[in-house]
Amino acid sequence: MSKAPHTSPGLGRGTLLLMAVACGLSVAGNYFAQPLLDVIGRDLHMSAGASALVVTVAQVGYALGLILLVPLGDLVERRRLAVGLCAATAVFLAVTASAVDSAGLLVGTALTGLTSVAAQVVVPFAATLATPERRGRTVGTVMTGLLLGILLARTAAGLLSDLGGWRTVYWVDAALIAVMALLLRLTLPRLRTHAGLTYPGLLGSTAGLFVHEPVLRYRAALGALAFAAFSVLWTALAFLLSGPAYGWSGSAIGLLGLVGAAGSLSASVGGRLGDRGLVHRVTGIAAFLLLASWALLELGGAGGALALVSLLAGVVVLDAAVQGVHISNQNLVYALRPEARNRLNSAYMTSYFAGGAVGSALTSAVWGGAGWDGVCALGGAISAALVVVWLAERRRARRAPVSRGGAGAAGAAPAAPAAPAVPSDAV
Repeated sequence: MSKAPHTSPGLGRGTLLLMAVACGLSVAGNYFAQPLLDVIGRDLHMSAGASALVVTVAQVGYALGLILLVPLGDLVERRRLAVGLCAATAVFLAVTASAVDSAGLLVGTALTGLTSVAAQVVVPFAATLATPERRGRTVGTVMTGLLLGILLARTAAGLLSDLGGWRTVYWVDAALIAVMALLLRLTLPRLRTHAGLTYPGLLGSTAGLFVHEPVLRYRAALGALAFAAFSVLWTALAFLLSGPAYGWSGSAIGLLGLVGAAGSLSASVGGRLGDRGLVHRVTGIAAFLLLASWALLELGGAGGALALVSLLAGVVVLDAAVQGVHISNQNLVYALRPEARNRLNSAYMTSYFAGGAVGSALTSAVWGGAGWDGVCALGGAISAALVVVWLAERRRARRAPVSRGGAGAAGAAPAAPAAPAVPSDAV
């Protein structure tokens, strides 16, 4: 059993684990509704189309939070921002749990999505508190908590709904996040990195980072493609498993999140390898694994015991590969400008979730016309595009002049002296 990451004096192991749990609980609220849409719709007398809007509204709220709230970490005191967003999320989850009609549900869902970006404030917070040589594994640990929250939310929703109805899911998460807000207030140190900008200027500078940071452009593209592939799989899986090939119940499908969780545990491994100077190799290996996973997933579409084994293996490999790309992306992006870490995270994560939204939309269209074979072809094409982008980034890096310990090779613009050198496999 591996040891917990050694951390800097500002980030003890207990605090790191608390931050990871807080991230998972914050984002989970955006995914509870997915396996419960039919149950919620019947209870609130909503049409199928109105029920489907719950997922869309959550995504829109989260996207707005990434754009409008996450950059504030470079302007206001970070502990206050993280705690305030967590507390607000608890309140809005309670609003959702108390909804008596579709309007109340959609308002609560949208506001929960908006403030659940607390997780995206906590991740760069942890990166800032960590020592440079252990930043990768620190981010990997916190991201493991966040990813487990996404993957296990569906499983928890099914189990809690069976016990006490769909509202129980939201009440439980609201109570847990309220406790997290209090613990973060008592545990986290105060941290302020003032950007010296007004709020409109802060938002403008976030968009400007794409212009001035080539590494951010490449890594945002890689992240968008990786999460698009992730969304293709998880959007289509419910259709496949509930169909004639398998005939699983909703509860059984929800348990598949446990299989995906196994792949998400690779996030900490990717972070450790990044700290050893292998961040670009992690990206490359993960890119090719992502492409290969679709062959396993394609075999899993036939039904039967052997096909199920192939399907489950493909799920684990794909999730591990996506996390490998994501963690290596964050390792490099966070190293660009420490004083702008929240804005960098806002820019990167907005691209990341935009890719996921496009992947989900494409999957819905492809499934109706081409079924599982078409979905696997779509996922394979997206993964192949990711490999091409990674190769293009590596080609550019080899041609770029080396400066600042390899930063030029990675394509980064000059940053503050506190920024760590880009890992040694940058060229």
